Parts: sequence; C-alpha cells; structure tokens
Amino acid sequence: MQRPTKEQIRELPLYSGISLVNIKIIENEQDAVEALKQLIHEPCLGFDTESKPIFRKGAVSPGPTLIQLSTSSKAFLFPTKFSAALAAANEILANPNIKKVGFGLKGDNKELRSKFNINILNTEDLSVKLKNLVGDKNQIGAQAAVAMVLKSRLAKGAQMSNWGAYPLNKNQILYAANDAHCAICIEQSLASFKN
Repeated sequence: MQRPTKEQIRELPLYSGISLVNIKIIENEQDAVEALKQLIHEPCLGFDTESKPIFRKGAVSPGPTLIQLSTSSKAFLFPTKFSAALAAANEILANPNIKKVGFGLKGDNKELRSKFNINILNTEDLSVKLKNLVGDKNQIGAQAAVAMVLKSRLAKGAQMSNWGAYPLNKNQILYAANDAHCAICIEQSLASFKN
C-alpha cells in the first residue's frame, strides 16, 4: 500500500459513503437522547469536526461549529449551537470505552477542549497510523487514505463552505457525514487486513 498521486485519485470512483437517509442532525433533547442510545455501546466511531473557514491573516477561528460521529451505517451531526447536541457529543467524546478515529485529530481535540471544555478520550489519528503503516514521511489525509484503503475518491467540494451558517445545505451534510464515515470504514478495513 502506498500514497496515490493526485492523478491516480482523480481516476477512482467517487466514494459512495453514507446516504442522507442515514444521517441524523441533532438539534434538540429528543434527538440527543436517541443519538446517545445508538452510539453509547459502539466500540469505535468515526470522528471529525467542521469550523467556519477563516480567510483573513491573523483572524482567530471561532472553533468547531459541527461535530460528526459515525458508525459504519449511520452518521450523527452535532451542531455546537444547540446545547443538547453539544452535551450529547461531549458524553460520547469523553467516554474512554469508545474509540474515536479520524484524520488530523490533534487540532480537533485542541479546539474542542479550548472552546467547549471537552476532554476527548481514546482517540486514534488515522493520518499518523497510515503514515507509520506505509512508512511515509508525511501524514496521510482523508482523501489519500480513502484512495489507498477504500479505492475511492473522497469529494472535498464543501470543505471551505461556511460551516457557521445554519441550516446546513445538502452538500455540507453529506460532506460532513462522509468525513466521519470514511474514518470508521478505513479503521475497519485496516483491522481486517491484520486478520
């Protein structure tokens, strides 16, 4: 397994990921209770955050506006503007019995800790794991990892959209859910390589 070139990635089929019907946006207490019921007993979840992009030099990020958690079949989006969503996400992220996997987690963890006082436990950064696995000198991001492990091309079109705006549009919802979803799928694929 080795890092693909940009040209090789462009030739791959689009990552099918998770569909809108399997994505739940947590906006209130009832949504939060239902999400916790479905997530609390999972051994491992895909994890990511989104923040409003900053385009001015020296400007400070307002921090994450969305927290994403995914199983292999369902994704949950937790907008940080809703207290019930933030509390539910905190309960999962601080649970040491649930492993959270994703890409570039150091920044996500730092921002969640500083802005929301969330102490995330039991994380694994797949960027580092894949770097070490293939002996690459650089960390491997989500797009390259999806190409390497899942043989697909991860769409990144909504990456620089306004994550501070609400409600999220369809492309943002799919992008956010699939960023977390691809992480859990890569983790499961890597585990099956070992067996």
